[in-house]
Amino acid sequence: MLIASIIGFLAGFIGALGLGGGGVLVMFLTVFMGVGQLNAQGTNLLFFIPVGLFALIFHCRKKLVMWKIAVPAILCGLAGAAIGCFFANFLGAELMRKIFGSMLLALGFWELFAPHVKKEKKNSSEIKQ
Repeated sequence: MLIASIIGFLAGFIGALGLGGGGVLVMFLTVFMGVGQLNAQGTNLLFFIPVGLFALIFHCRKKLVMWKIAVPAILCGLAGAAIGCFFANFLGAELMRKIFGSMLLALGFWELFAPHVKKEKKNSSEIKQ
């Protein structure tokens, strides 16, 4: 129970930072807790509703949300979630597990080996000119 609580806290903390704590939570639930893939994904989604709302409140207070971008992204995300639920039930747990694992591996390789462009901060003197 202590390990599950620590993993839940870490997944929530990582998720609140926007770093994808869901991957940690789904892997923990499937590998160490013996939860089925589809149930783990559903639990993950339910877990991150309050985490996402809590993070959103803080970001809104600091005026860090660009609503003109966020609203279309939210609507498309909701549509994608509905379509994803349909396909998850259609494809089955075993295939979903393989797809999820493959996507995590691909993302890991991308982060390790893809060239990333670093943004440079402009000096205040350059901005004024």
